[in-house]
Amino acid sequence: MTLDGATHPSLPPTTDVVVVGGGLAGTGVAWHLARAGRAVTLLERHDLNTEASGSNSGSIHAQIPAEPFATYGEAWTRTFAPTIRLLAHSITLWRDLGAELGSDLEVDTPGGLIVAATEADMAGLAAKAAVERAHGLEVHLLDRASLHAMAPYVAPRMIGGAFCPVEGKANPLRATPALAAAARAAGAVIATHTRLDAIEVLPSGGFRVATSRGTITCRQLVNCAGAEAGTIARMVGLDLPIEAHPIQSSVTEPTAPLVKHLLYAAGVALSLKQTRLGHVLIGGGWPARLDRHSGRPVTNMASLVGNMRVALSVVPAIGALQVVRSWAAIVNGTADWKPLLGEAPRVPGFFLAFFPWMGFSAGPAVAASVAALVLGRDPGIDLGPFLISGR
Repeated sequence: MTLDGATHPSLPPTTDVVVVGGGLAGTGVAWHLARAGRAVTLLERHDLNTEASGSNSGSIHAQIPAEPFATYGEAWTRTFAPTIRLLAHSITLWRDLGAELGSDLEVDTPGGLIVAATEADMAGLAAKAAVERAHGLEVHLLDRASLHAMAPYVAPRMIGGAFCPVEGKANPLRATPALAAAARAAGAVIATHTRLDAIEVLPSGGFRVATSRGTITCRQLVNCAGAEAGTIARMVGLDLPIEAHPIQSSVTEPTAPLVKHLLYAAGVALSLKQTRLGHVLIGGGWPARLDRHSGRPVTNMASLVGNMRVALSVVPAIGALQVVRSWAAIVNGTADWKPLLGEAPRVPGFFLAFFPWMGFSAGPAVAASVAALVLGRDPGIDLGPFLISGR
């Protein structure tokens, strides 16, 4: 028995689809395909949900991130902007996902709030909001009085902000296991502790997949391997601009209701939210480090101190709380922040389900959309800007 509750099922010699990766996207794709009647085998080299899908802090984003907006400027913003509709679509799916799966995923969408300490930050939020509204996202600019009426927990020095009413959070420890259980119930084979060693593209179509537990032949393969998606893609001759970055988050002891929203700050790296049980989750993409012996991500004390300093400057009341745990994880990214979705034109039958930096937020939409493409169906949303065939 593994940590995710799975046994080690025998690998079938053949299947319709192999899904690689046991995170949110992989289990979601497996669920959609299995309930559509496809024979699916999911391969995961560790336990389910042990990488980014289970190690993030559960934020559900839709706004353009303020930090890269300020850093990279107009050209980057134009590239990123189509992602807004995909993220908003994913939030719609998040709201109904728990009921579909018969599991409480602790989804809550009280809205996302970016606070600003300077007039320059407010000008940036106004420019960003104009782009977001042009792409269909509801965003409200707040002056000082409106901000502090909405969020009295925010430091008095904050002069305003931007509020997006659809953003929120979910529990990353619940979502992937619930999707995996639903996929198994629909007939999917989920093989954990099964390493993918090689992929052979067959002349007649399809793939022969060599694993640490045997070989399996399939007609289609879906690469949902997160930070390792580039490694998997290279097995079929694709060179993709996928990056892996170690980042860290922290959680406090529980306290009375304090932070109502998904909170960010303009000009600094911060995300902050409170769980249903009262714990305050503090992050924002601060860099962790890689252990020189194991290669695994571990926390960076300088980042911990910096993250706490920023959090205290925005929400002073958390200074009374004890931090009970900090952890590090690998987040997958691309330099331009663009997702990589759909079928590789030079490798028919090989599909990508890769969403950089905010994969937890986009997970339900990515899984549903890519599964639809595998099935030859209309995904119901324009994926044109994200299709790997366009790169």
